[in-house]
Amino acid sequence: MKYKIPVILIISLNLIVCASSQKRLEKQRAKDPQYQYNVGLVYLQNDRFDNAMVYLNKSLALKPNFDLALNALGIIHFIQGDFQKAMDYFEKCLVVNPELTEARNYLGSVYQEMGHLDKAEAEFKKAIADKTYLSRELPYYNLAKLYLTKGNDAEALNLVNTAIELNDRMIMALNLKGVLLERLGKLKEAIYSYEKALNIAPGDINLSYNLAIAYFKSDRRAEAKALFEKIYPNVTDEEIKSKIDEYLKVLK
Repeated sequence: MKYKIPVILIISLNLIVCASSQKRLEKQRAKDPQYQYNVGLVYLQNDRFDNAMVYLNKSLALKPNFDLALNALGIIHFIQGDFQKAMDYFEKCLVVNPELTEARNYLGSVYQEMGHLDKAEAEFKKAIADKTYLSRELPYYNLAKLYLTKGNDAEALNLVNTAIELNDRMIMALNLKGVLLERLGKLKEAIYSYEKALNIAPGDINLSYNLAIAYFKSDRRAEAKALFEKIYPNVTDEEIKSKIDEYLKVLK
């Protein structure tokens, strides 16, 4: 005689098995530094920094010399403007793994923000030298910005051109190229660079502002006025708003 197991009993047993499996999985994840890092990284990529730090710190508690977690925490502190903490994390990360070039590029940016220009330059050059680094346009761009600060416009332009060769849709590099060309008195080329960048990012206020000024300097007054008026309602920086007011008075 065959006995039939009630469906409700089967479902209950399945639920018990699933709950048990879930608990085991949660215990495994709680002890897995890579899993904690992965969750933290997702939060970081979505700008939820407080949540990200919780999981990244859990990851480091499980694996104190986890280079990727150290790098990610450095990035968060860099974004938040805490350059001392960012520097500490990036430097520790590079002691653990000197080959993590992303951390080296960020460390260069931290040094630059802190006014350590020679140290920043050294880090950017090391990052550029790593031919395996998939984002080499970033240290080229950062080094170009540093040379702009030092007043070495010609070398800065060479570097930013290399960054654009590596990534021709790099908006901030195209914008920086426009700034450098203006400083070098090449307004026509500067306008072309700004316009190219603005085609990629039509809503960028900073780009539009720079282009409008370049139009003004080139005596393309109607284009300058139209662009200033277009961006004015969306400008939140009071200093820039005040400057636009001055331009618009001249352009009446």
